Amino acid sequence: MWRRARIEGLSIRVALHHKTEYHYDRLVTLSPQVVRLRPAPHSRTPILSYSLRISPKNHFLNWQQDPQGNYLARLVFPEQTQRFSVEVNLVADMTVINPFDFFLEPYAEKFPFEYDPALARELRPFLENLESTPKLDEFVRTIDLTPRPTATFLVELNIRLQRMIRYLIRMEPGVQTPDETLERASGSCRDSAWLLVQALRHIGLAARFVSGYLIQLKADEKPLEGPAGPEADFTDLHAWTEVYLPGAGWVGLDPTSGLFAGEGHIPLAATPDPTSAAPVSGLVSPCEVEFAHEMSVTRIHEDPRVTKPYTDEQWDRVLALGDKVDRDLEAGDVRLTMGGEPTFVSIDDMDGEEWNTAALGEEKERRAGQLIRRLRDKFGRHGLLHFGQGKWYPGESLPRWAFTCYWRADGAPLWRDDQWIASPEQDYGDGGQEGQEFAEGLAARLGVLPGYVMAG
Repeated sequence: MWRRARIEGLSIRVALHHKTEYHYDRLVTLSPQVVRLRPAPHSRTPILSYSLRISPKNHFLNWQQDPQGNYLARLVFPEQTQRFSVEVNLVADMTVINPFDFFLEPYAEKFPFEYDPALARELRPFLENLESTPKLDEFVRTIDLTPRPTATFLVELNIRLQRMIRYLIRMEPGVQTPDETLERASGSCRDSAWLLVQALRHIGLAARFVSGYLIQLKADEKPLEGPAGPEADFTDLHAWTEVYLPGAGWVGLDPTSGLFAGEGHIPLAATPDPTSAAPVSGLVSPCEVEFAHEMSVTRIHEDPRVTKPYTDEQWDRVLALGDKVDRDLEAGDVRLTMGGEPTFVSIDDMDGEEWNTAALGEEKERRAGQLIRRLRDKFGRHGLLHFGQGKWYPGESLPRWAFTCYWRADGAPLWRDDQWIASPEQDYGDGGQEGQEFAEGLAARLGVLPGYVMAG
């Protein structure tokens, strides 16, 4: 199981290298070879550059597309050779993809549903079932078809398969039958993907087999709970499943991890059957062969972020540039004011209302009070703290609170004795009556009419 690296609103640019070599013990004749190692048109991960290098250099290459739109490189070798190699280099922008960012047609929002007849005809190759087999039939009968949101159903089925089938690296060619995978309760990524394809088709959902690249990036910070993910950046050939949902199109499910496909999944070939998704296919005259394979992924650009900020050297350059800009503004007598509105999230209560929808909460108020005091000590010593009404957003019954600090630019103090600044973390025993009396007394001291004093 793996965990996707999440960098909200930022991206990491990576270079992927993939090389496959075949060394033969004699000169051989190669039939036309078909290579499926170019990102498919429906890949949601932005591919910034791509190159394909073939050896021997004496060859003819024609780019083609199969009936599903996948790119095929058809290679013809006019001469015999003792070596055949395929090298792929690409640059991908790992912009975060929300796999649930889709809308469904009303009739498909809950499963079970049936495709529109015209759509079903178009999806016929992806609805074709294998012959009935005992283990697969038994598994399909155990699938809970209680009506519920389609996305929820798919999440549950995907996770169930991930827990049922133990992942293993299998070097044998081909794909196990669904019965073999269920019987052994283990298989490679392609075995789990094909099992899920057949399970979905047996319950009336169009599904296809996908081969592609999987990129896993090491997280900046280890999670507080759950799997830690890869210890280093990693890439490999992978296989998963795509299901067709009306309104959303093809949606990727990875039964190896139990996750939906995201930015780390780069499809190379999506087909009705695994046999037409092989990375390299073709014939060779009789010989002995040695196979070599190498893959790597390298970060070539990273935006600074909270979990991995600027280095000290980078920050020094930022500060130096800021000082230069300040000098230029002062020289030009340019006067500016600037405000900021930082947004905070919780590291251990991400679903809490106060960190999502509620205007205020006990923990948020405590943290805000601590922050405004630290800012006052840093920038506005002897400044005035004010806790009052802030913005009032449409749809909210009450306005939000605003914690504000005021200080004089000349350094003259607005507040001298910090002991009279109350702390929201301490209960002083005062209630509404005391607050009313204080407000009225303050109004009188300031010469403000009592009518302007209103209960909060």
